[in-house]
Amino acid sequence: MAVYVDDMRARFGRMIMCHMIADTDEELHAMAAKIGVARRWWQAPPDHDSHYDIALSMKAKAIAAGALEITWRQTGHMTMRRRVTGELGPPAEAEAWFRAHLDAFGPRRGQLPAK
Repeated sequence: MAVYVDDMRARFGRMIMCHMIADTDEELHAMAAKIGVARRWWQAPPDHDSHYDIALSMKAKAIAAGALEITWRQTGHMTMRRRVTGELGPPAEAEAWFRAHLDAFGPRRGQLPAK
């Protein structure tokens, strides 16, 4: 079980934000409470995939508290995997899982069929 913070850098007013996701909502909320992020900032299903947008100062606190750093791309792939399978899966496998998932639907636009 793990909590992850990504390398997204999106402006929100004067702050620079990133995503914080976790294997379970319990872990996600526990980390948010530990680093001082209010529960009201939770981006909750069904409108969003479960995550917090956090400022870089909170990201540093999360990392110090044990969160693992991942890329923004990994966040997207892992979130898609959770939609399909119910689990995030390991970050190192995120892109391979995503490509295999897409390949299951056949050739993508602009892609030549496999020989």
